[in-house]
Amino acid sequence: MAADAEAVAIAGLRFLAGEPERLERFLSLAGLSPETLREAAGTPGFLSAVLEHIAADESLLFAFAETEGLTPARVESARIALGRVVGYDFGA
Repeated sequence: MAADAEAVAIAGLRFLAGEPERLERFLSLAGLSPETLREAAGTPGFLSAVLEHIAADESLLFAFAETEGLTPARVESARIALGRVVGYDFGA
């Protein structure tokens, strides 16, 4: 289940990266820059933060789910499986 949840989160990151505005918003809220993204991606909680970010915006959640052929409930299940990240500021 964890590997499947990670796959959903990686797809979420690809989805965010597909639109510069989406990626910029995520980076800003996570306290990251394009230069620090790669390093942060290897930290515990990063994939969870990706899904937290997507789930926090209903329109983004539905767009992601539709793009990936997932249900919003499946995205939520993956988010829960990865664990909750509170205040995901990776720039600190």
